[in-house]
Amino acid sequence: MDNRFKARLGLTIGDTNGIGPEVIIKTLSDQRVLNYCTPVIYASASVLNKVRKALSAEHFHYQQVQSAQAIVPRKVNLVTCLDEALETNLGHPSPESGKASLDSLMAASRDLKAGLLDGIVTAPIDKENIQTEEFNFPGHTEFLTSYFDAPESLMLLVSGDLRVATITGHMALKDVPSKLSFDLIIRKVTILLESLRKDFGILKPRIAVLGLNPHAGENGLLGTEEQEIIRPAIMHLKEKGHLIFGPYPADGFFGKQLYKQVDAVVSMYHDQGLIPFKTLAFESGVNYTAGLPIVRTSPDHGTAYDIAAKHVASETSFREALFLACDIIKKRTAEQMPVV
Repeated sequence: MDNRFKARLGLTIGDTNGIGPEVIIKTLSDQRVLNYCTPVIYASASVLNKVRKALSAEHFHYQQVQSAQAIVPRKVNLVTCLDEALETNLGHPSPESGKASLDSLMAASRDLKAGLLDGIVTAPIDKENIQTEEFNFPGHTEFLTSYFDAPESLMLLVSGDLRVATITGHMALKDVPSKLSFDLIIRKVTILLESLRKDFGILKPRIAVLGLNPHAGENGLLGTEEQEIIRPAIMHLKEKGHLIFGPYPADGFFGKQLYKQVDAVVSMYHDQGLIPFKTLAFESGVNYTAGLPIVRTSPDHGTAYDIAAKHVASETSFREALFLACDIIKKRTAEQMPVV
């Protein structure tokens, strides 16, 4: 691979009492990863060494550097941003592990904003114990949208050719109907269209839109959002020349495997999209934040406290998140290069 595309990827450690350190070490124990990127872990030697020892990960090696300005190509780099005296207690969330996850995220985000990184892959956080005055957000997506001054972003779940976006994100189900609007759908689908072109190289994307209600409202019998909001938004986008179809009943759409006929599926709320996505691609799924000026991916799973001390976590999703970040950075870089 061309050295110009060897991405400098910041890896945030996530909650130190979850499986973040484990899946990072397992992913980077395969030296072939270094053919695609230069990983920069934001954590501490004490956290990594404890988990490395428990995993007997003799193939995992890293280079400690004082800052991202000193990262060493073709090596796994560690930027120390956590207290070396931090006590880890795998499987048990704590204020200390929440603070560590925030310290790692902030350090990587600062370096990304400063141009020292090309993208970040975020290990799972605990959305409750990370909360502070500095981090008052439902999750990574909302924080990064604010930190990088993006007007809006889109949660996009990716596994190969399966891509599922959500119009609304981390919010109570009871709040979804009042949040939905014609303008919101237009804005979110526009982000999706642009991302499919720029980040995935799909020049004329085909997008399916799900309804909100059972049976997509059954012509108003089970709800009117499809008639009043969703269908008009679809028609508006069609008039702009986009290949947008729907609204489809969510159950039948996935049951009939219609997702295989389109480039992306748009769901109205979090679980409507993520339940079928995780059923189809739980271990290989990646969460990508579309619409940001930077590239951020994450594994499509949480802290998994229940297995954190057992050291049986699969690194597949984290590895896929790392490779997707590399692919998107490569596409964006190639797009910006002048034609000779």
